[in-house]
Amino acid sequence: MARDSLWWRRSAGSARRSHDSHQGRRQRHGWRRRRRLGGKLHRRRHSRIARIIGGIMAVACVLAVGLGLARFMQWEYEISAVQGEQDAVARRYGFNPGNIISDGQFFNGNAMSRAEIQSFLNVHGASCSGGRCLKSKTFDTVDRPADNLCDAYTGANGESAAAIIDKAARACDISQKVLLTMVQKEQHLVTAAAPTDFQYKAAMGLSCPDSADCDPAYAGFFNQVYGAARRYQYYRAHAKNYRYHAGTLNYVAYHPDKACGGSTVYIENEATALLYVYTPYQPNSAALRANTGDSCSSYGNRNFSLIYRNWFGDPGR
Repeated sequence: MARDSLWWRRSAGSARRSHDSHQGRRQRHGWRRRRRLGGKLHRRRHSRIARIIGGIMAVACVLAVGLGLARFMQWEYEISAVQGEQDAVARRYGFNPGNIISDGQFFNGNAMSRAEIQSFLNVHGASCSGGRCLKSKTFDTVDRPADNLCDAYTGANGESAAAIIDKAARACDISQKVLLTMVQKEQHLVTAAAPTDFQYKAAMGLSCPDSADCDPAYAGFFNQVYGAARRYQYYRAHAKNYRYHAGTLNYVAYHPDKACGGSTVYIENEATALLYVYTPYQPNSAALRANTGDSCSSYGNRNFSLIYRNWFGDPGR
């Protein structure tokens, strides 16, 4: 009886262990199924979120592209309208505020030879006689070292105006025609019958403001001519530091008095932008219609265009 009882207990224990083992396997299997199911649900949730985010980003990109395109089209429309107005001014008055002179004519240090410059001064300075005339006056010049803006200029005693204009033009790759036009625009030196000391001192108007005396570092014919040629290249190399830029719309005033206003100009090239940096005004309608103009008229860039056209042909070609 004791043996039977022992056998029963052993059988019962074995049965319980078998049952527990089976139950454990069922629990582990169920846990694995739940884990796999949870993983699938998690992946599906992430996939839905990714699709939603992707859709939002796609919509945002479409909106950004559409907005950018709309702005570009508006910008193109504004440029087209401004260019139309400038072309109308050019046809009527022979002055285009967006293309005062082309880059090809401005940046050309081989536009004239020294002999051609001297001949030009002789012809256009015929009304002047004596040693004070631009065609005959000489100047002592100094060396200017080469740098990233201009080639070296070798100074000499007793250089003619023609030599200075030619050497400065070649050193800084600015047209001799441009420098001659500037000398006439600023001080009428080319045609002056009796030039004064001040006209030579401020020959190019460089660092010689209307309201003050010239900067001594730039005073005198040589300093003015070479300094202006180099200054144009400085403006070009540091264009981002200045207000006027080629290939975009620029607000250009009519006069130093802000009350006179101004208008938007589409500047077509670097040369025109440099002229505006040097002389930051455009002619108003009164200045374009007549030489007298009004109290808000400025003539600097208009006169540059007129003088150049009269002497050398269309500056904008």
